[in-house]
Amino acid sequence: MARSLSQMLLKRFAANPLARSSAITSRSINQGEVWFSTTVPSDPDTHEDFRPTSKVESSGLSLENIVEQDVKENPVMIYMKGVPELPRCGFSSLAVRVLKEYSVPISARNILEDPELKNAVKAFSHWPTFPQIFINGEFIGGSDIILNMHQSGELKEKLKTIAANQGKAE
Repeated sequence: MARSLSQMLLKRFAANPLARSSAITSRSINQGEVWFSTTVPSDPDTHEDFRPTSKVESSGLSLENIVEQDVKENPVMIYMKGVPELPRCGFSSLAVRVLKEYSVPISARNILEDPELKNAVKAFSHWPTFPQIFINGEFIGGSDIILNMHQSGELKEKLKTIAANQGKAE
């Protein structure tokens, strides 16, 4: 039954140019005789609940303004791959672990969710790699710089006022 079903589907794709083009644009994985698609169709008939959205764009501000506002309003701001609770790369994970040693609030944005945000952050800092850490509005650098500052004691000094304010707030 499954074999004849896949043969029927293949014949349908061969006979219907629209079905063939959509099959080509979607990435499919064949496991035995069952086909799974790994993409969401982008045709206009797709319900808007299933279309990809950017969380940043919905605010009405330009991406450059969002980055500037993030850096200005958050004492510790990190643009990273993933989120502090679930980093998606080793460098982001290292930066978060180092910053958490100081018990300061960490604000973060996941650059993997929005390629335009990633480019806006690069343009803002003039720095090509991630994570990017800002403390008190100042661009510090990435995980290697944070680690060196931690080891030298410089990071403790830079975060002292933030940690003190955090203690007063609690």
